[in-house]
Amino acid sequence: MSIKRIWHGWTTPKNANLYQDLLHHEVFPGIESKEIDGYRSVELLRLDHKEEVEFVTIMTFDSIESVIDFQGKEYQKSHVPASAQKLLTRWDKTSAHFTSIEKRNYRP
Repeated sequence: MSIKRIWHGWTTPKNANLYQDLLHHEVFPGIESKEIDGYRSVELLRLDHKEEVEFVTIMTFDSIESVIDFQGKEYQKSHVPASAQKLLTRWDKTSAHFTSIEKRNYRP
């Protein structure tokens, strides 16, 4: 089992590529450089709506203790760097933490 930390942010179509680049070149490398024990990966999802672009990040950790090591005691609070806030129109103030259940192959 693992913990999935899920967060949403929205931006304008004009700023979407800038925000995506910021994540790939600044935010995610910054997370990786912390070398948090139990941190496994971060995934980025993008959905282009007509008037805005939605981003979802899914971070994978070994345990909730690893999330706390990453974010601190108030681990539900989201952290949005100032550089990202300049590009986003709105974002989740908290992150959701799901327990990932084992994978199964359902094909016959």
